[in-house]
Amino acid sequence: MTDVCFIFEVHQPLRLNRNFDPSLLAGQRIGEKDLFDVYFDNELNRKIFERTCRKCYFPANQIILENIDRYKRGTRKFKVAYSLSGIFIEQCERWKPSLLESFKQLAETGCVEFLSQTYYHSLSSLFGIDRTEFVEQVNMHRKRIREVFHYSPRAFENTECIYNNSIAKTVEALGFKAIITESVERVLRWRSPNYVYKAKGCNIRVLMRNYRLSDDIGFRFTSRWWNEWPLTADKYSSWVAATPGQAITIFVDYETFGEHHWPESGIHEFLRWLPGEILKWHHLSFATPTEVVEKHQPVGEIDVGDFETISWADLERDTSAWLGNSMQLTCYESLKALGELVKDTEDPNLIRVWRCLQSSDHLYYMSTKGAGPGDVHSYFNPYNSAVEAFVVFSKILSDFEKRVIERFETPRLTAKRILRRVPAAKAFVFFREFARATPFIAFSLEEFHTILKSVHLQSVEFHAQRSDFETWVRQVIGDDVLADKLRQVCESGLRGEELRKALLETVQRRISELKSLAKSSGKRELFVR
Repeated sequence: MTDVCFIFEVHQPLRLNRNFDPSLLAGQRIGEKDLFDVYFDNELNRKIFERTCRKCYFPANQIILENIDRYKRGTRKFKVAYSLSGIFIEQCERWKPSLLESFKQLAETGCVEFLSQTYYHSLSSLFGIDRTEFVEQVNMHRKRIREVFHYSPRAFENTECIYNNSIAKTVEALGFKAIITESVERVLRWRSPNYVYKAKGCNIRVLMRNYRLSDDIGFRFTSRWWNEWPLTADKYSSWVAATPGQAITIFVDYETFGEHHWPESGIHEFLRWLPGEILKWHHLSFATPTEVVEKHQPVGEIDVGDFETISWADLERDTSAWLGNSMQLTCYESLKALGELVKDTEDPNLIRVWRCLQSSDHLYYMSTKGAGPGDVHSYFNPYNSAVEAFVVFSKILSDFEKRVIERFETPRLTAKRILRRVPAAKAFVFFREFARATPFIAFSLEEFHTILKSVHLQSVEFHAQRSDFETWVRQVIGDDVLADKLRQVCESGLRGEELRKALLETVQRRISELKSLAKSSGKRELFVR
């Protein structure tokens, strides 16, 4: 008996306000509670959400519910799984509470499994060794699913099926039994995706999406150039029946059923008749992800290194859909670097805005890929171009960063801001002379101090003469106190090792005082002018 595992991704991004202009806010008092309405286009988001409800969510839910009811008394029931993002649930509560009731009705059938994911559909799993933000978002999502559906998720689907060994270990440590990802040939090699595997270095079970069968529905259903068009339920079920394995995981965006493929295409009728056509084959049955991993033993191991991360996006099936060009990387690094400052404010409104800006969609819109992947990115992009998406996001992120930094009025928080790690685009690159960079790059004051100990003296003197140290500390690190001290050292006439020693002593003294201040109650300022 082969299990057929249907999983539906349900997510709607919160699109940004493309008309945002920081200069229009000059002189206005904008509270943290109002920032969400300033940064995001609520009218556009509501309009798209309501349209998708009408064309996809309500009719698809009704079809799924009817099929569950039709086969609930049989030995082989119809079962599906959903992965709903937290911000999708929020939009339901805000604009269509009746849709949430529709999903609750599905939950009550006992034939629906709800997966967990990152609450904000973010790339927080890629933030590095410290996965605190990722864990917090997963726990937020799991808690919300329990509150809304009285269901505790046991299977996990990371944003866009992003996966590597470290992510799998983190997810297992959170108590999940299964994780879903893409079937990538360079990972599977000769093996089939239609079996249960285990993750390398831990025991969590891995289900691999059968992308060919999934994309037959998700991408090719309305493609008249396709030699299999039109796709019918009986034809598709025959393909599934001819596919060997323990379990066939068919994972698509739920918006496939009425939004990506309009109702006029026949997609709803395809969904309506598909369960029955599949159940005509006596060796096929439906199962949820957790049922699959509890029923079948793993046949092998999935090994994906941290620098080989996979996803279900584009032909490359890696992270290049969101981190493939300099615009995307600049925004991603800046957003990530801002996290510690935002959390230190302990302001729930600022933290929420920062997390909404983390949604992978914003970076997806900045992709400059061509050919087929480029067409897909353009289809989802609410802007005229990737550059416009970058400009809009950058303006909003810059304004948000400014407002966050303005909150650091106490000496303690100011010290923590100065000691923070800056994004790659703002790091200090040491040169020996014009157009001759060294391999040394500083992302924080502490790294700057460490490199200063051993970098070639020619580099130290080169930057000292150009006032580069002072400029970087003042404009990027944001420490006028240290910048003034560095200017004094560089203008003192010292050369060679004496210059290096003076710079090191100055930076070390400031770092020590800032660390002390960051741990203090913040009642006094150190290193005064």
